[in-house]
Order: sequence, then structure tokens, then C-alpha cells
Amino acid sequence: MRVIVVGSGIGGAACAFHLARRGVDTVVVDAATVGTATSAGAGIISPWTSHRDNDAELALAAEAGAYYRTLVADLVEDGVPDTSFEVVGGMVVSADEAELADRHEQLRARAARWPELGTISLLDPTQARGLFPALAEGLGAVHFSGAGRVDGRAMQAALLHAAERHGTRTVIGHARLVTTGDRVRGVAVDGEHIDADAVVVAAGAWSPSVLAPLGVSLPVEPQRGQISHFTSPGVDTSAWPVVLPMTGHYLLAFPGSHVVAGATRESGTGFDHRVTAEGQREVLEHALRVAPGLGTATLAETRVGFRPATPDGLPVIGALDGHPEVVLATGFGPAGLTIAPYAGRLVSQVVLGEEPDTPLDLVTPRRFTSG
Repeated sequence: MRVIVVGSGIGGAACAFHLARRGVDTVVVDAATVGTATSAGAGIISPWTSHRDNDAELALAAEAGAYYRTLVADLVEDGVPDTSFEVVGGMVVSADEAELADRHEQLRARAARWPELGTISLLDPTQARGLFPALAEGLGAVHFSGAGRVDGRAMQAALLHAAERHGTRTVIGHARLVTTGDRVRGVAVDGEHIDADAVVVAAGAWSPSVLAPLGVSLPVEPQRGQISHFTSPGVDTSAWPVVLPMTGHYLLAFPGSHVVAGATRESGTGFDHRVTAEGQREVLEHALRVAPGLGTATLAETRVGFRPATPDGLPVIGALDGHPEVVLATGFGPAGLTIAPYAGRLVSQVVLGEEPDTPLDLVTPRRFTSG
């Protein structure tokens, strides 16, 4: 059996890895487009702290977060240990004690259901700053020990490397679906025709253009995200936890005196790949309000990525109505680095005709393509 995966972002890379590991002849086709969401993603793995409370949605994200431990173990087993994933803990921060008390109770309840969230504790401002020294005075926190971080580029590279070790081939170019009768038989890439039994469309915000020749109108649109990276020479940031203010913006740190702050969520920008003055202002204002200690840090770079956003904020995972040989893995929005690796496992099961570990009714393409 041969499967073509269109797109090599975190979703496509995960699909390729899971398929190749199952012995499937897998070909990845990637357009090498600037602005992929994976390249600009922050890397917070903490779905259990989501403000969205739809039970089925939260359960899918929680499964995806928990799956990271299994995935990393599988990659290590395959000789690819450099995933960058690490559990460092996290903090919801606020100056409002009542607000923190409410979140404390909520997260304690969630931790009872999803133990991966870890130990939940209330921290006073001094304790919070002890863990994240750049934090503003007066901000207390709810700390949860199970939050993780991952460098999206490193995880993507690890997945693709492991897939290649299992025989996956990568082709650079724009994929055009090739049909015979009413069935997709493969893709054409710059004149090369590659036959396949199934095609996985994991092209992020560019997925609709891949599907357009089938007459499918998938409402996945690019949402621009601008995210800034800081360096503080001489400061050991390797153990700093993820910081989640109530505003929806965030901070997280990596080894190498490296702190990430973000992010904008800009709809209606199309594929305009620019760092804008307004976007930079938004990121800096929120970051410095929460962590004024970053004021003397070096602004090393600001990355721009296009998250594949859907109208209901949920991903699109599963076989395409009328074309069971075409399976979608897209629409992850700002949660791609959390959900897409697990989605790759679910998609591999769909392609192989198996029952996926998690039901896909909530995220089926049919909600947009039927009728």
C-alpha cells in the first residue's frame, strides 16, 4: 500500500511517521511554503488548562497532550531522541486572588480526570517569581506540574527523520491531485505522477487549494500569528515554567536563555507574511505587562505563521465525504503542536481501515462538506 502525505508541517510529519512505522510505503510532498504554522508555533503542551469547556473537545485535546509521552518513547525507540519535548510545569497568573481560587478548583477537578496535568498548587507572588524571575510583582499563580514545552521545528524534524528511517521519501513541489473516474489515484508534482492508494491532505492553511480540484470547499482560512523570541544572555531559563495570563497571551522558556512571547491571532490577513508594527506592539505590551523583567532582554526575532483556522475552532480529521481515499488532517488552529502528533496516529488508523483510538465525530470533515 502506498500513501501520499501532502504537507510536512507537524501534522503531515506525524502522519508520515505513524504510517511508515506501520510498514506503509509513504511519500511526503511538501511545497516548502513560507509561513507554515509549525515554524512559528510557541510549543506549549498543556491542553488541560484550556478555557474551552466542551467535554468532547477537551477530551480529544487531553488525549493528544497525554500522547506526547508515548510518542517521544516511540521516537527514542526508533533512534531519534532529539524531540525537544520536556515537562516543565506551568502557571496561570493573575493579581486577582478570587480568580486564581476559581482556576485552582477547576484545575484540581481536571487533574482528577487527567492525571497528566500533575500536582495543582496555589503560589503567592514571591513563590511565582521564584519560578519565573522575570514575572511582575503582585502576580500570584496556580501552578500545575504537568505542562510541557516542545520546539515545533525540532519535533517536526524528529518525526520526518524517523519516517525516513522507515523508508519514507520526501518530494519538494506543489502537489496536484490526480483523479481517474471518481477516485483520487495520486498526485502530480512538477510533471512527476506519483500513484497512491490514499492521499492524506495535511497542508495546513493551504489545504483548501489542494482540495479545490475535487469541487470541495473546505472553510479553513489562514490566521496570522506573530510571536516574538527573546534572549537574556547569562540567564538560565531552562527550568522556567510556561506562563499563562488570563488574557490568552503566553510566555514560555527554552534552554539557551531563550523566552518566547505571543501571540497575535489575526483573521482576514490572507497569506500576508509580514511582521507588522501593530502586531509587534501587541506582543510586546502583553509580554512586558506580565514579565517586565524581559525589558532588558534582546528581541532576537519575530516569527510569522499562518494557523489553519476553522469556523468552529475545531480541527478537521477524517476521510473526505465521497472520497474515502482522501483523508484530512488540518484545521488545528493555534493547537497544532498539541493535537497534530496525535492526529497523525488517528489518521494512520483511518487510512488502514481501523477504528481510531478516539472517535472522530466531533472533527469529521463531513460537518463542512456534506449537504
